[in-house]
Amino acid sequence: MTGASFTRTALKLASAFAVTAALSGCALLSTPDPVQTYRFGGEAPEVVNSAVAARTVAVALRRIDFPEASKGDRILGITGTEAAYIGGARWISPAEVLFNDALEATFASRPDQVRLIGRREVGASTRVLSLDVTTFEARYDYAGAVPTVVISARARMVVLPERSVTSEQVFTVRQPATENRVSSIVAAFDIATRDLNTQLLEWTAGETD
Repeated sequence: MTGASFTRTALKLASAFAVTAALSGCALLSTPDPVQTYRFGGEAPEVVNSAVAARTVAVALRRIDFPEASKGDRILGITGTEAAYIGGARWISPAEVLFNDALEATFASRPDQVRLIGRREVGASTRVLSLDVTTFEARYDYAGAVPTVVISARARMVVLPERSVTSEQVFTVRQPATENRVSSIVAAFDIATRDLNTQLLEWTAGETD
């Protein structure tokens, strides 16, 4: 084979390889890893009977603050000083939205205790529930361990028009997952959220007596 023929053959092979690599790259980009979506908390709150609402104290819910790392649809995991999002899994909606909906659903299930004016409603109230979620994560003792879901929130009862804080309390719930599987971790988030929101309901009702 002459030098010129060898060069032309090498160029053809290189070109074919480049095309194959490009096509392979396109195929990989078009088939991302599958992501399963999950939710936690109760269903959307039902409309409260007006007769029941008239007999209970109305409390407005301020926009809930969420930790920056736990916002959005990714599930946060913490191992020691390392933080990472659990792969292949997402919340079906941003975590702060799901949490807000779950809290409203909890209050709606007990309209005889307190009337919560949620973010979808318009109403007047002299009391405001201010809630800061400070922790919303799955904690691992070591890589591969069965995690514990930890949710912490600081609640404040604010009286209007003075805007004075009449009471304040920190709530923390720890719920171990049954195994190191996404479905078990999500179930632990669901249980922990329901537990925390029930405590918030009872605390709010006590502060409005």
